[in-house]
Amino acid sequence: MIMATADFKAGHSAETVAFGPKLIGSDSFHLLFREGMDLVEAAAAYLDGPGRAEAKMLLRMDALAYAAESMRLTTRLMQLASWLLMQRAVNDGELNLQSAGSERQKVKLSRQAPVADAETYARLPTELRRLSDASLRLQERLIHLDGALYTQAAPAERALQPNDVRAQLSRLEAVFGRPVN
Repeated sequence: MIMATADFKAGHSAETVAFGPKLIGSDSFHLLFREGMDLVEAAAAYLDGPGRAEAKMLLRMDALAYAAESMRLTTRLMQLASWLLMQRAVNDGELNLQSAGSERQKVKLSRQAPVADAETYARLPTELRRLSDASLRLQERLIHLDGALYTQAAPAERALQPNDVRAQLSRLEAVFGRPVN
């Protein structure tokens, strides 16, 4: 989970706040959800319409790259939509966070690059590249959010982990002989 540790002065106890669950219930998540669903709809409209016509005009090797990229795009978007829908179910109380954590193992949010080399990718239709690039950016954001929500370390374990910033400040205080603000 994304955590913040409030450590106001040396020697005071740290308070840990989990941001992931708060973020998933926020207006920001609702905007992210809408963005994801809009991207799914735009990709479906493109691939079922203008994309078909554009694919027919490509040279054989580029047409193969188009087919591979469109399949990866479709698969990626279905995974992203599944993840977003699962989080919305948590927000709506239809699923608890622990159950969602178990179910999320079925959703693959792994990082992907375009299937074609850069030169071939550049020859693919502009709209396919735009949709693919947008889906990859959304995927990165969801991977980050997923990590914030489902990190395996418990809050108590995180509190015991060393704080690199606090350690650096302690060293500076030792050198200068006074607290560093």
